[in-house]
Amino acid sequence: MKIWLITLLLLVAQAGATVEDTGSSSGASCVADESSGSWPSMTVPIPSDPPYPIVPTHLSVTVDLAVPNPNEDSYYTTPGKPLEYLVTVKNYGSEDVDVRMTVVPSSCLPGWFSWTEKVVNVPGGGAGSEALYVQPEMKALAGDYEFEVIATTEGANSATARGRFKVQDYDYASETSISGTGQFQLSKDVRSMNSGIKSNKDVYFSGSVDALVKNEYLVDDARGTNPNFEEQDAVDNYMALAPGDALFGSESFKSSLVFGGIGAKVQESYNLQAMEFKDQNFNLHQTGSLNRMAELRTADNFTGYFMLDARQSVPGQRSLKEHEEFMGSFELQRRILFTERPTFGGSCGGGSCDFMNRLDSLRG
Repeated sequence: MKIWLITLLLLVAQAGATVEDTGSSSGASCVADESSGSWPSMTVPIPSDPPYPIVPTHLSVTVDLAVPNPNEDSYYTTPGKPLEYLVTVKNYGSEDVDVRMTVVPSSCLPGWFSWTEKVVNVPGGGAGSEALYVQPEMKALAGDYEFEVIATTEGANSATARGRFKVQDYDYASETSISGTGQFQLSKDVRSMNSGIKSNKDVYFSGSVDALVKNEYLVDDARGTNPNFEEQDAVDNYMALAPGDALFGSESFKSSLVFGGIGAKVQESYNLQAMEFKDQNFNLHQTGSLNRMAELRTADNFTGYFMLDARQSVPGQRSLKEHEEFMGSFELQRRILFTERPTFGGSCGGGSCDFMNRLDSLRG
């Protein structure tokens, strides 16, 4: 009986003992708080080093024509006509950096570029792009040209990329620009069997004009987006000063079907007492990637008489005619596009695919 009582007392004493975990290296106590009935919070140390390594900055740069699916013809231009490039810098590091992009003209002139130095912020693991326009001067010689773009940033390698283009010379170029008060007369007649173009214009004015511009360019074997024939026409603030003063003229552009043209003709005639502005452009494409297309764009603000006649005739295929006459004061915006879809079976050839893509974008 005494032995049984001693055993019972030992069991009660063990039940009232407090258990502690002394194996924790952090020193945090796992003993329950008897007063609150909850476990105390534990403090976890935060490592001083970041959980990922810093990747050193590494750059690459590319110079691409800003056209979809460029081909060899895409690199052609003419004096005075710009090409658009996209300069892209990629940052393979993990930190944002300011990248300085420098254009080295090489065989070009610095004045041909829309910029020669630019700073762009490129995020870590990302890229930055800038448009770059290259416009050869009107005195540029025909031939192949190259330039470089160098990308640099502090504490990293420099990256270099090359750009290139080809200048195609004009077979004929005529530029007229006048301003003043008095009388002026102009006549031009251009015919080219190789380009299938015939252009005539007779212009006369008496009075005052701030600027009158008549430019014509001819490239018989045009490549890329270069037109075979281009006419630029601009007038800024013509005013008749005395009774009988007028700005009048007759102009026509014909793409002869007999000489490989598309059978289109555009004709204008006018007799005006005032013209606040005129901005007109006519392009004919017989060769190159935009072949078989003629386009007229004009925006005018005038007082007087103005007539526009446009037509296309392809025997056995189509006949299109448009005729407009204005008498009074008007502001006019007009676009006329004549095209001839090339015929091909299953695959594209001779620039046909480029032409079809261009035509679809114009319609869109």
